[in-house]
Amino acid sequence: MVLKEEGGLLLARIDRRYKRFLADVVLEDGTAAVAHCVNTGTMRSCWEPGDPVLLRCHDDPKRKLPYTLVACRRDKAWVGVDTAVPNALAFAAAARDLLPGVPALHDLRREVRYGHENSRVDLHGLDPERRSWFIEVKNTTLKEGRRVSFPDAVSVRGAKHLRELQAMVEEGHAAVILFLVQRGDVDRFDAARGVDPVYARALDLAAAAGVRVLPLQVALAAEPGAAGSWTLRWSLLGELPWERVQCS
Repeated sequence: MVLKEEGGLLLARIDRRYKRFLADVVLEDGTAAVAHCVNTGTMRSCWEPGDPVLLRCHDDPKRKLPYTLVACRRDKAWVGVDTAVPNALAFAAAARDLLPGVPALHDLRREVRYGHENSRVDLHGLDPERRSWFIEVKNTTLKEGRRVSFPDAVSVRGAKHLRELQAMVEEGHAAVILFLVQRGDVDRFDAARGVDPVYARALDLAAAAGVRVLPLQVALAAEPGAAGSWTLRWSLLGELPWERVQCS
């Protein structure tokens, strides 16, 4: 099931990523360029120097950087690194009633204010009984063996989101933490307990309180088209098992 398709992308190779929002790339014709990187995480396990990448092109003359980094090819798998994409994928899946363990939702809205800590939830919808569902979406790409984990850096904000979701459950609503796995080369999920043990503990507590933990995997496939442009497709694979790892 294809959830999203985007054409007009350019193939390049990544040289380095720096200052968090910048990546040096080399286009197919050998031209060096700087691409905008919207991913604020470390992007560890997503790329190495020389890996192929796909860039979104912008024709707005007011933009300082004409390219945005969308995906990296690590070994044999494309990995989605644009953190704006998971929300679109989650919305598409929810609109088609494709979220495992979540009933058909209507009145879907994005970026809805909620909670007690001045937060916005990525998706909000109502089930057939008009019960509110609060869905927080996290781009999940950190690969450790065959396991994918979140976060790839300490996430104080992420822990806050878990508290907010837990509070919604305690108030009688339903809540989901949706880990949108933008790579097809993994087969299980857990919190990155060695990276952020506080977040891992918060996830365990939220799950115990009734927050639905949903690691949802998509595979990315790219194909070349005319005039050197590429098309990228995100296809739904399904829910990954949550296997909790005990840290020594």
